Amino acid sequence: MARPLAECPICGSGLRVTELSCSECSTVIRNAFEPCRFCALSRDHTALLESFLRSRGNVSSMASEMGVSFPTAARRLDGLLEALGLRGADLVRSTPRSRPEQDRCRREILEQLDRGDITAEEATRRIRDI
Repeated sequence: MARPLAECPICGSGLRVTELSCSECSTVIRNAFEPCRFCALSRDHTALLESFLRSRGNVSSMASEMGVSFPTAARRLDGLLEALGLRGADLVRSTPRSRPEQDRCRREILEQLDRGDITAEEATRRIRDI
């Protein structure tokens, strides 16, 4: 089955669901339905969410499954949270990172900065979030 569009292919504005129909009896219901924020996720974000659920929220397991480093998995998870509108100052990390893990994250961020993959502002924000 085709995946629903999230944006208008003409102007780029958000689309809304206005009609539902039953495949058995052909009943049609028309209304302005509340959009599903999960339906608007990209395929990459959907795959990341599935990986997160398979790993039961363990980012280290998720990183291992995806074949990436912990900081890369965490950064992708941050992108998913932003896409869902859940990323903000009010979010609190549920499990504090260990000192070696914090050091490893900082090193990775500094390496990305050194390679030019991220800006100094982005590096500062990520280090502050550790």
